[in-house]
Parts: sequence; structure tokens; C-alpha cells
Amino acid sequence: MNWSHFIYFAVATVLLWSGAIVATNLKIKSLYGEILSLFGVALLALFIILFWIEKGEPPLRTMGETRLWYSLFIGVVGYVTYRRWSYKWILSYTLLVAQVFIFVNLLKPEIHTTNLMPALQSLWFVPHVTVYILSYALLGAATIASLLAIAKFEKRGRELLPMIDNLVYVGSALLLMGMFMGALWAKEAWGDFWSWDPKEVWAFITAAFYLLYIHLRRIKFSVRLALWLLPFSFILLMITWIGINWLPAAAGSVHIY
Repeated sequence: MNWSHFIYFAVATVLLWSGAIVATNLKIKSLYGEILSLFGVALLALFIILFWIEKGEPPLRTMGETRLWYSLFIGVVGYVTYRRWSYKWILSYTLLVAQVFIFVNLLKPEIHTTNLMPALQSLWFVPHVTVYILSYALLGAATIASLLAIAKFEKRGRELLPMIDNLVYVGSALLLMGMFMGALWAKEAWGDFWSWDPKEVWAFITAAFYLLYIHLRRIKFSVRLALWLLPFSFILLMITWIGINWLPAAAGSVHIY
């Protein structure tokens, strides 16, 4: 199972998730939407597993491969969040975002090599990247919810706060965990826990803003201001994950492969 087979799984997954969105929004039995969304998740997970077996290593190296995991994780996060808080829109929006990342992978395929550079041949590789991508999925769902809460603040915006807070709490914890594992990995690979590499700096800034959101919520500061922090923080997160590759300062980064 190589990358050329991705299109078949991608099309089938998009159709399943599109069906789930339609079933949810047309108020057909919600069970149908849930089943379709889970089938889409299972199909994408199957491709990742088969692709992993074919490569002989976890598909986590290239940007395209991390987008693959992001589509899977945000689909799972959307479903779990829907089951916990019963907001149908969160399932629809997260599945829509997951499809966007699938389309990006279809339109902008990347080279998926089978050889890992020495620094990536570490036990930290899989947990470090996986935890980060899962945190991105959780924080992405929190951002979607925060935008809706801002738009409908006077009506039902405050009702979304418990869900948003919990998504940010777990997502931020995983983000910090990823940074901690990255520091241990850096010590093993390069001899230093922290080198002020551009990606490390942006990851630190991103984590700091999510912690600021948590702090503002704990001291019960302005709810509106706290909510606006989440879209801004997610932009920082996207710079850390994707945008850093385009910054001149990152030309010598050890995180650019």
C-alpha cells in the first residue's frame, strides 16, 4: 500500500464524512451521521496502518503525512466531543476541516521517502509527533467552538465555555507534553534540551498563549477577550506547524527536513 493508493481511500472517506454532515444537518436520525463518521475514521485509519506497514516506519516524517494524521485525529475529536456535549455542529465542522486537509494532500502530494535521517531514528519520534498532532486537533476543535461562541455570545455563547475549556485544557496539556518529550529527544540527539531553534521558539510562544487563555479563564477575566485569544493562538500554532517552513529565520532549523 503506497501513497498512490491514497486517492481511493481519500475519496471514500470524503464521501462518508460528507454523508455524515448531511445526515446531521438534515436532522435525519443522528445515528446515521455517527455511523458514517465512524466508517470514515476507520477507513482513513486503515490506510494509515497499511501505509505504515508498507513503509516499514511510521508515516510521520513529511508535512503531508502529518496532515494525514491531523485529518484522522480531528475526525475522532469531533466525534468524541459530539458524544460528550451533543452539539451536532461540532461534528460537522470538524469533519469539514478534516476533509480540507485530505484535499490538500490530494492537490499537494509530497515525497514520502522510506529512509529516516539518523536524528529521527529515536524512540521519541512516534510519541512526540503523535502527541503534537493530537493536541493540534483538540485545539483546532476548540478554535471552531470559540468562533461560534464569539458570534453567538449574547445568545448561547456562554453555554459553549465548558466544552471549549476542556478542549483547551487537554490540548494544552498534550502540547506541553510534546514539548517536554521534544526536549528529551533533543538532548539525546544533539546534546542540549533547548537550542532556541525557530520552531522551538514558536512552539514556546504558542504554548504561552494557550496558558494565558487558561489563566484568564481561571481568574474569570473578560470572557470575550479569552475567547478571542483562541483563534489568535491557533494562528500561532499553524505558524509553528506549517508556516515556520516559509520563514527566512528557519533556513537553518534542525526541524526542517
